[in-house]
Amino acid sequence: MRFLFFAAAIALLGCALGDEVTTEENVLVLGKANFDGVVSKNGNLLVEFYAPWCGHCKSLAPEYAKAATKLLEEGSDIKLAKVDATQEQELAETYGVRGYPTLKFFKNGNAIDYTGGRTAEDIIVWLKKKTGPPAHEIKSSEDAKEFIASKDVVIIGFFPDQESAKAKTFINVASIIDDHPFGLVTDEKLVKELEAESGDIILFKNFEEPRVKYESAEVDDELLKKWVFINSLPLVVEFSHDTAGKVFGGEIKHHLLLFLSKKEGSFDKYVEELKPVAKAYRDKIMTVAINVDEEDHKRILEFFGMKEDEVPTVRLIALEQDMAKYKPPTDDLNANTVEEFVQAYLAGSLKVHLLSEDLPADWDQTPVVTLVASKFDEVVFDTSKDVLVEFYAPWCGHCKQLAPIYDKLGEHFAKDDDVIIAKIDATVNELEHTKIKSFPTIKLYTKDNQVKEYNGERTLDGLSKFVETRGESADAAPSVSEDDYEEEQAPRDEL
Repeated sequence: MRFLFFAAAIALLGCALGDEVTTEENVLVLGKANFDGVVSKNGNLLVEFYAPWCGHCKSLAPEYAKAATKLLEEGSDIKLAKVDATQEQELAETYGVRGYPTLKFFKNGNAIDYTGGRTAEDIIVWLKKKTGPPAHEIKSSEDAKEFIASKDVVIIGFFPDQESAKAKTFINVASIIDDHPFGLVTDEKLVKELEAESGDIILFKNFEEPRVKYESAEVDDELLKKWVFINSLPLVVEFSHDTAGKVFGGEIKHHLLLFLSKKEGSFDKYVEELKPVAKAYRDKIMTVAINVDEEDHKRILEFFGMKEDEVPTVRLIALEQDMAKYKPPTDDLNANTVEEFVQAYLAGSLKVHLLSEDLPADWDQTPVVTLVASKFDEVVFDTSKDVLVEFYAPWCGHCKQLAPIYDKLGEHFAKDDDVIIAKIDATVNELEHTKIKSFPTIKLYTKDNQVKEYNGERTLDGLSKFVETRGESADAAPSVSEDDYEEEQAPRDEL
């Protein structure tokens, strides 16, 4: 029966869209020839722009197909489609595709960015929120039971009076938050049956505290959004590809990062031990556990200038302070020391932890001298010399292309006692006075304490003139944008 249903549904779909549209696992396959026609004939269409070689796209594919199949089974008018952006570059450019996968939702032909998760369940919840009422009306105890069991997290408002300010706030927030379904109980008798009171907002979840009531006397959109965000997450969030968006894009911008090992047993031990601390400060600081055994997480250790033998350990990071890092004064990892660390941070009594490599013994023995953070000010702010510094990242392709040219630049000025050509690995050396956001960044520090950034062509001639004219050459003009050279950005969102 199911096969016949799908066959009939796909046949009807083909008639509606035209024979030129094919499907793969109930996902429409689109290209330039059929894209506009499919968009115009479908009021609710989610389109994935993907690259065949993209690992994230490969991970999404089965979930995307599962969501398409489930919606088809339900008889929904929502359709899912995909576009190979490497083959359909014009379409990708039209819709501003800059990475893979990029998902766009077309509502009556108007495109908006998809902001949901990447499981089939997440996709369906997001789409239903965009195409239906913001809150599902609950009409019976059985309906409520099924609704609560349907997802890991649901939020229910108990509002017989839907004209109240609190009810309107609830509905408005329900329309804004795409991650979780919202339910609405309007029958006073049912409110009592569900052991609630009129005006209650209750979050139900299938982990930790199963029922959390909104207790604050004040309620507005921002307060309620933050409350939902905080209480819909575990006390300690395990960092992964699926949770990265919530970690970096969520309401809490200060994170306590636990670096732990599942293989060595520290993960389970400290996650459990530190839950009371996480709960006490969860409205200000998100606690995140990072399993350092995973290869993808090694780069996070590098970002903090840490080695695996330092695990288990903890760090604090402030996203809105240029990713400022804070290190505890002790290596002891227990609930008391971690809470003291958090309290000191909130009190503002901690200094930012700046990374610095050890100074190499031969740091100044080559035409291009190698700086580290602890030596930077002494060399660069020497008023007897002009110092050109390249801030680079070892993994940066543009930096690697520049390296032989920069070495020749060092040789060119090797006999000039008034000039120093230097470089510094900005991924493991941090400066309080200088923040680097893309690589390579090249700055000239002149004898008269001026700092001029180089934005010209990365050639030996261009760089030489820039130094010789002390930043006054035409190449010093800031008319060339960063985009013209596509500098590689510091990988904030991959941490």
